[in-house]
Amino acid sequence: MKSMTGYGRATAAIGDRTLTVQVSSVNRKTLDLALSLPDAWQELETAVAEQVRRVAQRGRVAVAVELTGRSGGAGDSWDEAAITATLDRLAGLATARGAKFDVTPELLWSVANSLRHSTELPEANEVAPVVLETVGEALRAFGAMRAQEGEALLVDFLARLTTLRQHLDTIAKRAPQVAPAYREQLMQRLRQAGLEVDLNDERVLKEIALFADRSDITEELTRLRSHFDQFSTLLKSDGEIGRKSEFLLQEIGREVNTIGSKANDLAISKSVIELKNELERVREQIANVE
Repeated sequence: MKSMTGYGRATAAIGDRTLTVQVSSVNRKTLDLALSLPDAWQELETAVAEQVRRVAQRGRVAVAVELTGRSGGAGDSWDEAAITATLDRLAGLATARGAKFDVTPELLWSVANSLRHSTELPEANEVAPVVLETVGEALRAFGAMRAQEGEALLVDFLARLTTLRQHLDTIAKRAPQVAPAYREQLMQRLRQAGLEVDLNDERVLKEIALFADRSDITEELTRLRSHFDQFSTLLKSDGEIGRKSEFLLQEIGREVNTIGSKANDLAISKSVIELKNELERVREQIANVE
């Protein structure tokens, strides 16, 4: 089992600069990649994305690749002369057309960023091997953290599954007593109403039989035990667990709701409420699982 949240970081040397790769992820129903590489290395995005897909199937995964110099600054630099010349040309165009020209922070950033000097960066094909190797190293650390968190989640899920089984056993133990209890209540109500009816009266027997049939939850209990077994097996399996678990938990929820509506018994209703509460906690946690 793997968590959908994780973090990994790796560094490598490229000449006298430091290449840093950081990988992080948060929950998402599908795989959503956010890649950030220097402009001169954009052609490496496809290869980086393929590496990510080999280790993650769900989650919003962000990969940041950065090259820093010896001074710790970014590898890219600003060409102030080119920025000034561009702004002057824009001012001239505006004046020629009778338009007011103001250098706003937004305009300055847009121009400066478009003219960011990156010629000092090595060519993408030259650095591809070290970049991809460093990405792979960061992804291994990222995967290890996901696996570690997944182990903690597995322990929690198995404990909650034990609690769910205990509530189910309580319901199963109470279920055979529901019809006899109803029979006693029925006879008591009849006596309180001043009606002396024999327990073997056909009308009484028919009413009890109909109630027993309506409140029978044998099939639901059997299916729930089967679903719990499937859930336990799925939790311990390899590969994607999250989506399959979400579907299985929906089926478990349906069976629990059916038991609650059919049982017509206070003790069983209390156990159904506990089942629903624990099941909701499992649903919340399963959203963290890949």
